[in-house]
Amino acid sequence: MKSLRTIALKEAQNRVSPEVKAPSNRISEFFGMNVFDKKKMKDFLSKEVYEKLVSAIDQGELINHEDANQIATAMKSWAMGKGATHYTHWFQPLTGTTAEKHDAFFEPSSDGAIEKFAGSALVQQEPDASSFPNGGIRNTFEARGYTAWDPSSPAFIMESKAGKTLCIPTVFVSYTGEALDYKAPLLKALAAMDKAAVDVCQYFDKSITKVNASLGIEQEYFLVDLALHNARPDLALTGRALFGHMSAKGQQLEDHYFGSIPERVFTYMVDFENEALKLGIPLKTRHNEVAPSQFECAPIYEEINLAIDHNQLLMDLMEKVALRHNFKVLLHEKPYAGINGSGKHNNWSLITDTGKNLLAPGKTPKNNLMFLTFFVNTVKAVHEHADLLRASIASVSNDHRLGANEAPPAIISIFLGQQLNEVLDEIEHSRISKKIKEDNALWLGIPKIPQILLDNTDRNRTSPFAFTGNKFELRAVGSSANSSAPMTVLNAIVADQLTKFKVEVDKLIKKGEKKDIALLTVIKKYIKESKDIRFEGNGYSQEWADEAERRGLANIKTTPVALDAYVSEKSTELFTKTNIFSKRELHARHEILLESYYKKLQIEARVIGEVANSMIIPATIAYQNSLIQNAKGLKDLGISADIPTGIINKLTEHLTIVKNSVDAMLEARKQVNAIEDARDKAIGYDEKVKSHFDNIRYHADKLEQIVDDSVWPLPKFRELLFMK
Repeated sequence: MKSLRTIALKEAQNRVSPEVKAPSNRISEFFGMNVFDKKKMKDFLSKEVYEKLVSAIDQGELINHEDANQIATAMKSWAMGKGATHYTHWFQPLTGTTAEKHDAFFEPSSDGAIEKFAGSALVQQEPDASSFPNGGIRNTFEARGYTAWDPSSPAFIMESKAGKTLCIPTVFVSYTGEALDYKAPLLKALAAMDKAAVDVCQYFDKSITKVNASLGIEQEYFLVDLALHNARPDLALTGRALFGHMSAKGQQLEDHYFGSIPERVFTYMVDFENEALKLGIPLKTRHNEVAPSQFECAPIYEEINLAIDHNQLLMDLMEKVALRHNFKVLLHEKPYAGINGSGKHNNWSLITDTGKNLLAPGKTPKNNLMFLTFFVNTVKAVHEHADLLRASIASVSNDHRLGANEAPPAIISIFLGQQLNEVLDEIEHSRISKKIKEDNALWLGIPKIPQILLDNTDRNRTSPFAFTGNKFELRAVGSSANSSAPMTVLNAIVADQLTKFKVEVDKLIKKGEKKDIALLTVIKKYIKESKDIRFEGNGYSQEWADEAERRGLANIKTTPVALDAYVSEKSTELFTKTNIFSKRELHARHEILLESYYKKLQIEARVIGEVANSMIIPATIAYQNSLIQNAKGLKDLGISADIPTGIINKLTEHLTIVKNSVDAMLEARKQVNAIEDARDKAIGYDEKVKSHFDNIRYHADKLEQIVDDSVWPLPKFRELLFMK
């Protein structure tokens, strides 16, 4: 009887890629074709309602009931014209995935049937709030929750072979008003950032009335053949290989990075890119990543709320399209031990409604002073709230990267590059001149802040937060994460810091200081206060860990401890005064994240036990029995049986340890499951259950190297990583 692995290998070796056709040879002709964007709004709406909707999108103004009805009718007409039969509120609950409940436009009537979509259905719907993670905010019998339309993110049509659905991006809140999703807090943080940034911009340019945070998200992922994936229960149920000895060839030759894209993978990339482009996702880049079977795609930057919606939609698209190509996308941060994991680099900046990038240096002292204001305040904000930023990227899967000397480390630091570091050091140690003229020195010792060129310094892949010319790159976000969590934190802490900055500057101006002197005085103070967070060297080194400890920087390697920052007094004050989270919401999220952590470890523990007991141990015993028969036969013939006997002993040794460790893990799991407190349970799973994983894996992987290849039940790393 053939094993599942043997069948899967045969399937994988005989794949034929499907034909892929784009709607047009010119991307510009089909980009956004399935999006109800401003151009289509203009075609389907009256001029008056169109202008109101644009104001709602750009300025956050409310839409009245009558206008909502007209917008809903226009959306329905456009969507039905594209072949849509249903609509859904598309939202992002705290499960980490997206959610949707489809309703038909069709409604029975006295005349038979009509197609109907009212403004009330557009603006609000009522999914079950108790069935999503809520951290105790909702009881099981209190099911009511609401999805509410987010006009700033355009509706779109999701296509499948079975039909088309109009998707309306929404927030998700409880009956009592608490946020139950990722989008609602993000929108509040962006509003806080807009206000704080505009207030500071007034020192430099009175014409600026709005500041948008922008974001470009680089998405890393692995591909594995679907049959091989399905033959691995660990990959199927946890997203990562809990067993498996590293292939003799891994990434050591560095021949995969930026190499020629395999034909089958290229076909898949083109297919999902076409689908993404039709949905207005501006994908620009594709390439091989460092590890074998690892790849990356990246869009052009967009307004941050839209960028995150697009990334969530993209991950969903990638998985759906992969099935057409008999692939499975692995978005787990560390699907394979021994090679690089995957991240989701978040490139963040601030753009004014006048078109200025506030993190791009300029040619004049005035422009560079504006740049320094936002640049230094960002550095100061990260320094003040490094623990909170660390918490925002914490997860059971990202722990494999952040605590394991893989880009980036768990210590939050900022890389600026030599030139900017020198500029900040000069400012810190220079005496501010009291006589300022446009063409004279702004302070003694510095004739002008030099115009800083884009990419003026080398990149530092070991830095979690790096300045890269005209933006900051948060490299610590995990590949499977919703970027809303870290972006809510980043925008909140920078908004808070800008607000504090304005208070300090205004106090000095009120005391009689000139505006530029006041600005420079506070900037200089912030540079000195935040100096400890700046680091230019190797973030992987033990020397940096030692130095970070001397500087007082935290090195929190596990999620349960990192998450404490969400409910600290400092964070509670930050979020409540900006109205981003209430104290109740913070504690609920803390609880949800802890539950997610230990539940995922619980699943991994169960899978480890099941695979070990039902697949690895039986395969080993079967091979061991064949060796026993071989040894007996050799002895009967008077031939030495030292070789099979030695192998039998090795098998017995590793087999015994695997079995005993699995049993010990099961007992530890029972004990930890009895713990009521979510934080204590999460720490228990981390310290008492997870601690068995590596030992079980080590000895199981030793068995993989000894047991006859033809009877080993799990597809091996060489097959998972190098099957074309």
